[in-house]
Amino acid sequence: MHGGGQDRVTDVMASRAAASSGASLYAVVQPPTLRWHIPSYRYAPDDSPGLRGFLDHVRLVISVHGYGVDSWRMDWRPPGFDATRLGQFHAREAFLIGGRNRDRAADLAARLRAALPDYEVWDDLDRIPPKASGQDPRNPVNLAAEGGVQVECPPRVRGLGPTPCPQDTATLIDVLADTAAAWT
Repeated sequence: MHGGGQDRVTDVMASRAAASSGASLYAVVQPPTLRWHIPSYRYAPDDSPGLRGFLDHVRLVISVHGYGVDSWRMDWRPPGFDATRLGQFHAREAFLIGGRNRDRAADLAARLRAALPDYEVWDDLDRIPPKASGQDPRNPVNLAAEGGVQVECPPRVRGLGPTPCPQDTATLIDVLADTAAAWT
């Protein structure tokens, strides 16, 4: 939903995983110079024939998102910041696994832990900031017949930030593709 300029590289990863697994793909890709975050729940199938067709065609969704600023890390935090949910994952390289299909979320989380052990994988909704949890029933990740899983990816696994890791990006694409193929 936030490909292109907003959640950089997520559209590339999702596209490659879909092509590799034979899965369907719906992507919103902003121009490189635009970073306009529109909350996912605002993408309404009634307003988009493409999204409506996609949701009518698929039974389960894996929605790939990103968080964090590409090359910036906070070197100053306000008092109490580290105790907040945002503060708890900000400096970490953690995948945040949301969406309302919690059985599939647990499965994808286990696959990510096995394939990318240098990253934390959070699938406990109590640890994930609400805006990154994909729990809104209007979020397209939850509108397919069996709902879906929202994957929030940190900058490094997207090949961004001060320590990009392209081999991890390739591994993530493989995990997404293998998962999509296994769930068909």
